[in-house]
Amino acid sequence: MASLITCPHCGPRPKEEFSIRSDASLVRPAPDADAETWHAYVYLRDNPRGRHLEYWHHAAGCRRWLVVERDTQTHAVQSVTDAADVTRARGAA
Repeated sequence: MASLITCPHCGPRPKEEFSIRSDASLVRPAPDADAETWHAYVYLRDNPRGRHLEYWHHAAGCRRWLVVERDTQTHAVQSVTDAADVTRARGAA
């Protein structure tokens, strides 16, 4: 993995300051979704190859949640965005 991640708040920081948390491409089902839909959302995950969106936490820095677009083969980071901005852009603010 790249040794530096560019935090939108703190600038380039060592990757050890961050924690990878979860898949940022998942969309939460509606509260009234059936049990099968909730089961798939909670338990079933793909193992993507190539570019993928992930939630990362800048635990040793600004403590913000970030959405990192990373290539799972090469570990190259394509982009880093504040998770709040991504949520607003999706219309779920």
